[in-house]
Amino acid sequence: MRPTIYNISGAPRGWRVLLGFAFKGLDAEVRTLNLAEKDHQKPDFLALNPRATVPVLRDGETILRDSVAILAWLDRAHPEHPLFGETPEEAAKIWQIAMECNDYLRHAANELLSRVFTSDGNVLDRDSDAFKGFEMAADLMHAECAYLEELLGDGRSFLAGETPSAADAIAFPEIRLVQRGIETKPALMSALGFGYPPDLYPLTAAWKDSLNAMPSVVSTLPGHWDEAPKPLSKSA
Repeated sequence: MRPTIYNISGAPRGWRVLLGFAFKGLDAEVRTLNLAEKDHQKPDFLALNPRATVPVLRDGETILRDSVAILAWLDRAHPEHPLFGETPEEAAKIWQIAMECNDYLRHAANELLSRVFTSDGNVLDRDSDAFKGFEMAADLMHAECAYLEELLGDGRSFLAGETPSAADAIAFPEIRLVQRGIETKPALMSALGFGYPPDLYPLTAAWKDSLNAMPSVVSTLPGHWDEAPKPLSKSA
């Protein structure tokens, strides 16, 4: 039987797991919970995860409810195309990047995008306390984009080497969600310095685009993103 992944469309931690399976060329049954109907708080799901969070993976008697733990399990269960490297040195590099992205990039993206996606997309008065909150969140995200840019500065194709790894699975959803913010709230994102990311972070943008072009990665995109994306263009 295929493993079952319980997820919420667009949830970055669940997306990591989908990418881990995609990078390995593996299949899983994905059960998408309805956030509006609070599926994650219903008894059947709480029996799997009392914390009411996603992702959850079930494979026979094995139940895991942490994205990084699932990626580590996946590497042991299916060693081909390892997500955490083949040597101690590779593993150390991947784990270091993966956990920094898990801690700092996830925090920065949440601080910024939780504000952006719940806003009306209009640019606020730059002297207002509300806009200052947006700016502080944007500064966190700019710092993490600069970190990724530095990682990619040695010419590597992916964050930890020449093949996608757990580091890419953890980082990509956050950067792809920034792109989604630009597509859906262009004026606000531009005011926060994200109007056209390739100007500031060309290596990170190229990395993101290379993953965006992979059919296996496309298959992991949130199902509710069914509208045609708006083209990215430089602001006048």
